[in-house]
Amino acid sequence: MTRTAIVTGAARGIGAATAQRLSADGFAVAVLDLDEAACAATVASIVDAGGRAIAVGANVADAASVERAVARVVDELGAPTVLVNNAGIIRDNLLFKMTEDDWDAVLAVHLRGAFLMSRAVQEHQVAARWGRIVNLSSTSALGNRGQANYAAAKAGMQGFTKTLAIELGRYGVTANAIAPGFIVTDMTRSTAERMGVPFEDFVAHAAAEIPVQRAGTPDDIAAAASFFCSEEAGFVSGQVLYVAGGPRA
Repeated sequence: MTRTAIVTGAARGIGAATAQRLSADGFAVAVLDLDEAACAATVASIVDAGGRAIAVGANVADAASVERAVARVVDELGAPTVLVNNAGIIRDNLLFKMTEDDWDAVLAVHLRGAFLMSRAVQEHQVAARWGRIVNLSSTSALGNRGQANYAAAKAGMQGFTKTLAIELGRYGVTANAIAPGFIVTDMTRSTAERMGVPFEDFVAHAAAEIPVQRAGTPDDIAAAASFFCSEEAGFVSGQVLYVAGGPRA
């Protein structure tokens, strides 16, 4: 029996790498993002490698959109029992410059989105008496200048994860979080652009501060997600794994 996974924010970056990795692990994968057309490359890479995948457009912060998306996944791929809540945005600014809209937008996509997606998927997991939820946190959960909104959302993801683990464990469902450090993605590239720093210099500076002396890649995070979604990880739940190249990266 092929199990079905949903990966949010999977058009590019960490989400795309995770979708590809889960497909390689044998899952049928729903590649979900705000713009369905943007998911085409991720889906094509999975299909070309012999996997099953569909592109699904959805706004994870909107309850009706989430319900429609999950219903479509059930119809086209089967009931989802794996969920990776990766969708996220940044609206960085120092506290005194941060607008209410910037605060609300970040909390909505990260926290409300993870809540709505998890609520929609858990009924299928409970029915199957098996499931895996992986939430993307961040080292920013420990605090990061200019990211009051993002840090709060990513810290919230950890508390949310631990609560899901407590509530859903009796149904064979685990919930874990991954907290990436500096990962080379479009998001970090946009941060460098906003700061007016060449991306190569931005990456090199970050790598110099990391004990393993390199920046992370989306595949580093996908590997951690693969473990959490595996059969072998059934006794690991409510954990936060920092994938950051060191303890204070």
